[in-house]
This record gives sequence, structure tokens and C-alpha cells, in this order.
Amino acid sequence: MEVHVSAMRGKMGTRTYYACLMPMNAVPQFFKFTDWSGISPEDREQRVLNIKRVPDLATYITENEEDYLFSSITASYKSEPRFEPYGPGMDIGVLKLRLGDELIINDGQHRAAGIVQALKDGSAEFREDTLSVLLFPWENTDRVQQMFSDLNRFVQKTSKSLDILYDKRDDTAAATLAMIEKVPVFKELTEKEKVSLESKSTKLFTLAALYDANVELLKGHDKNDIMANAQLLTDYWTEVAKHMPDWTKVLSGQKLAIELRQEKISSHSTVLRALGGLGVDLLANEGWSAALSGLEGIDWSKKNSEWENVCIVANSVVSNRQARAATKAFIKAKLGLNLTDGEQRSLERASA
Repeated sequence: MEVHVSAMRGKMGTRTYYACLMPMNAVPQFFKFTDWSGISPEDREQRVLNIKRVPDLATYITENEEDYLFSSITASYKSEPRFEPYGPGMDIGVLKLRLGDELIINDGQHRAAGIVQALKDGSAEFREDTLSVLLFPWENTDRVQQMFSDLNRFVQKTSKSLDILYDKRDDTAAATLAMIEKVPVFKELTEKEKVSLESKSTKLFTLAALYDANVELLKGHDKNDIMANAQLLTDYWTEVAKHMPDWTKVLSGQKLAIELRQEKISSHSTVLRALGGLGVDLLANEGWSAALSGLEGIDWSKKNSEWENVCIVANSVVSNRQARAATKAFIKAKLGLNLTDGEQRSLERASA
């Protein structure tokens, strides 16, 4: 029995390949998922499938069935398929694949596994959708390994900031971007593409750092409404910015961003996330904005020995979970706010 798929025939280097459109419900029938975990790396044809990624990919499909998007899967065939052109000499036609023939995935095994999982989960809306597949002849293990290397060698992961900027499905990202437009210091001084600031950057913040801070801030206050969340974020960070004179100096041109970043930690991602976490506690109370005036009394200088083992270790600012917790506790203490037992312990560990 054969499956017929629309295809184009092409040539890449010395090899003939096919670009075809395969129904989603044919993916489980044709693609081979080998458990490589018990095989030595030099003998594998693929990397080991990370099964933890599969549910997220399946959920992505089922929750976005009207506008999900996948790039092509590249695979190798061992049994030569039959290609029948629509006319003499044409490279467009029908590719005939035999049921039972397995395709060895060179690139895209997690995408394929996500599709299989989504089909198992019972979603029928996308079953007849088509997936773009590039098919090359299988030659030997060395060739398959080389294909995997070639396909992945020059892949560059987009930055987290750029992912946030372009992701229209993430409500927190949307609220963060709306907030940035309304808070002048963020609007003018936020790097929206790179995840870290270059040494000569004129910016103080990254979009990724503000997003992470807002994830903290919205815990317990998320209204499940983008504009309501954006307003909450705007209100909070506007008040914070009023009491961060160093930020204002950079905004007004009185101080260079590079100088502030070199001298102080007030715009560091660790501090921003701590301030976001602080907001969760403050926003639960009336008159919360008054408490933020205490930020002006904090010495944000890297030379301030109080930061040692809080968020500065060996003269470098660290951003791990322990540092963020200790930084939040430190700021709360400076503002005269009550600390939880856990926050008190985090400060005690820092001073030990």
C-alpha cells in the first residue's frame, strides 16, 4: 500500500532530494523514533530525544490550532520512493511512499514527536493539515551524522528579549511592552533585542530583565487582562522610578548609562526581579507607594560592602535564586518592612 504526497524534486550538491507535503496524521506511520539512550554517541544517528520537550510542543499545537507554525522536517529514506512528475521533464509531481517504510529524522524529531503526542491527545482539528518534509537518501551512519551536524551547526537561538518582543501570545509580554511605553525611563533606556547589554550600550535595562521582574510582580495580582495588568505594572514602576534618582540622571543626560552600570547595581536584573517580588508584598496594602520612598536611602554602589554575599560575590553581581531572594529581603529591611522567616534566613545566610 502506498501513500501519495505532492512533492518537488530538487538537487543539492550531488544528491537528489524531494520536498513534499505530508498530512499530519501520516507522521506516526512514517517517522522513526529510535531510543538512542543506550547507544554510544559515536554510533547514534541523532541526539537522544528529550521527552520533557514533547508535551510543550503538543500543547503549542492544540492551543494554537488556527495559527501554529512549524519549519520543515528533514529526514532520510532507506527505500527509494517513486516520483511521478506531472509532465515530461517536470520536477513537480507526486511522491509515492510505501506504508511500513520508516523515515529517519535528521532534523526535527522533537517537532515530529510533538505532533504524534497531539494526535494521541485527541485533537482532530489539525489532522489533515500538511507538514513540509525534505527527504534525502539514506547512505550510512556517517552521512546521517554529518547531515545532523550541518543542519544544526549554524543555528543561532534568538535572544530572550527578541522572543518576548515578537511573541503575541504571551500576555505578560504584551503587558510588559505596554508598560514600557508608558514609563519614560524604560521607554528610552530599554534594550529590546539583546539579552545582555554590550559594554558601550546607552541602555540601562533589557526587555528580558523587565519581563522576568514583571513575572514576579504579577504573582497574586494577575487580573487575566492585558490592559489591567499593564496598568498595574505602569503604576508600580512609575512609583519605583520616582525614587531611583540614578535612573533619572541617565534619562536626562546627566549621567552616562555605561557609568551607572559600572558603578552601581540599581539597574541590574537581580535588583529588578527583587523589586518585582517586592511589589507583590506592597500592592497587597493601601498606601503602598509611600513605602517606596525608602529606595532613595539605599546605597546602590558596588563598593557598598552591604551587598557582599547578598548579590555580589567576588566583586561580581550574581543572579541566582538565592541572590534574588537575599536582595529582595535586603531591600525590604531597608524600607522598614516586616520580613518573613524565609527572608530573615536568607539575610542571615548572606551575613554569615
